[in-house]
Amino acid sequence: MKPDWIPPARERHAWGRRPYRHADYAAVRRAMRFFLRAVAWRILVRIESVVGLENIPPTGAAIIAINHIALVDPILVLGLVPRVIVPLAKIEVYSYPVVGILPRMYGVIPVRRGEFDRRALDMAQEVLRSGEIVLVAPEGTRSTAMQPGKEGLAFLAARTQAPIIPVGVDGTVGYPSVNPRRWRQGGARITVGAPFRYRPGEGRMTRERLRLMTDEAMYRIAELLPPNRRGVYADLTRASTETIEPLPRVWLQAPSPREAPPANAG
Repeated sequence: MKPDWIPPARERHAWGRRPYRHADYAAVRRAMRFFLRAVAWRILVRIESVVGLENIPPTGAAIIAINHIALVDPILVLGLVPRVIVPLAKIEVYSYPVVGILPRMYGVIPVRRGEFDRRALDMAQEVLRSGEIVLVAPEGTRSTAMQPGKEGLAFLAARTQAPIIPVGVDGTVGYPSVNPRRWRQGGARITVGAPFRYRPGEGRMTRERLRLMTDEAMYRIAELLPPNRRGVYADLTRASTETIEPLPRVWLQAPSPREAPPANAG
């Protein structure tokens, strides 16, 4: 006999017994973002430059895709972009001593690496259907130079028709740090690129097609990085646009929200 605490299948959702609601996490997210801007970026990470925030839409769903060279990268982007972001992160962060409770409170989407995590994709789709932004690191791991991206990015973007905003991250290795020597060596540099989307009508997505779609997106990130960070995407002459197209500027016509830059911004 099925326990009476299990809701009917039609009522179950990726986020639990009810669909995703930003209001369930709003207070915690505001507090954490305030802490990042008011405290963390003043004493733990030096921000050298942030370029391209005008490419963040004031409203609507989108996927931010970043390269991943240091632990702080997604947190850095989360705190600097002038909209609330829901990141995907490896499920192990939920088990970190002491701080493991923070991603749970924030509503970070846990991902089981090394497999096609259907639940994580369903959770991300619910966030996008709510008109919010999700953040993914398509490489699935940290590396000083770009590694091949995982096809989950292309699958999610094509499935939802959400635009992708490429973001290049550099200068974060060695942070967070309170060591003055590290701060004198330079700070984090964030570059937000022009948004794009997959062309509609892709039809059935084979593994080969998803691979092409993923690589085309990864090259958009590589273009925002110095050559030593591009890794397997170093040869930009191989970048193609068979499956992607730029978004019309009308998508960004409304003025983007602005927040005061961090006190240590260069």
